[in-house]
Amino acid sequence: MTEKLLEVKNLAVSFSAQGGEVQAVRGVSFHVSKGETIAVVGESGCGKSVTAQSIMRLIPEPPGKIKGGSIHFNGRDLAALSEKEMQKIRGKEIGMIFQDPMTSLNPTLTVGDQITEGLLTHQDISKADAEKEAVDLLRLVGFADPEARLKLYPHQFSGGMRQRIVIAMALVCKPSLIIADEPTTALDVTIQAQIMELFKEIQEKTGVAIILITHDLGVVAQAADRINVMYAGEIIESGTVKEIFYDTQHPYTQGLLASVPRLDGDRSKPLIPIYGSPPDLYSPPAGCAFAQRCEYAMEVCSKYAPPVTYLSGQHQTMCWLQDERAAGMRGPKVTIK
Repeated sequence: MTEKLLEVKNLAVSFSAQGGEVQAVRGVSFHVSKGETIAVVGESGCGKSVTAQSIMRLIPEPPGKIKGGSIHFNGRDLAALSEKEMQKIRGKEIGMIFQDPMTSLNPTLTVGDQITEGLLTHQDISKADAEKEAVDLLRLVGFADPEARLKLYPHQFSGGMRQRIVIAMALVCKPSLIIADEPTTALDVTIQAQIMELFKEIQEKTGVAIILITHDLGVVAQAADRINVMYAGEIIESGTVKEIFYDTQHPYTQGLLASVPRLDGDRSKPLIPIYGSPPDLYSPPAGCAFAQRCEYAMEVCSKYAPPVTYLSGQHQTMCWLQDERAAGMRGPKVTIK
């Protein structure tokens, strides 16, 4: 069995706000093995980014707080470490790629200064040697003439190029895990494909593990090994890519698949939206969080939280439709070929 690099167990994160407490992440559990790519997908506001920031301990306290659970990385519980201890891990052992590369980069510093900063912080290395490492990294992420690129500023690059620079910054200290939070947001589909292909090439060359956070199932179809589907702060279905795309069990995952544009079949048919809105996490529902939007909802769904049903070694879901007493209630499966 592949060794687990990261294991998150029953993670709960809340934010104090006017009028109460927002329960943004509610008992999330998953793991990442060495050299593996997992995806965390779901609508905006479902808790994907909060989960990622909690792993990096970037949740501002207050108003945020890790209320429970553990985050074990290489044998250490990150949730229990001090800020000083976490500073030694961020960038060096775990790299992070944030959503918007333009706001992630300092407009007043050259690209070379920003890439070498991590090396100079975490390693005993000279400025000249750090710049050589930066040149190699820019070449790795697809830049021609990387020596000249080091002297340029972020505004002198296109959006796709800035994203590659941010990826290089995340790789600079050779971390064993990279968290990529919506790395293809605001990029056109051609550049999206290039960035996803770049992740695959980097993983093959370096063996780094990747957590890919996105709202788009289509983006992760060719990139991920396993997929965790989040809704209202919970992972409601998880499994291998094949299991999620070809043996979907949760109505919410079916809805996400049905809303993805198709290249085959009748293109004149409109996309099928998921009607309604996510629940108010000031006061999460007692039962299934998706019940109010689910066309297959039963009385039990709104009263009691569904248990986790293990469908195979890696495929699991939280849905009352899996109960034997709900036989005949399931809708047709939705798949993407």
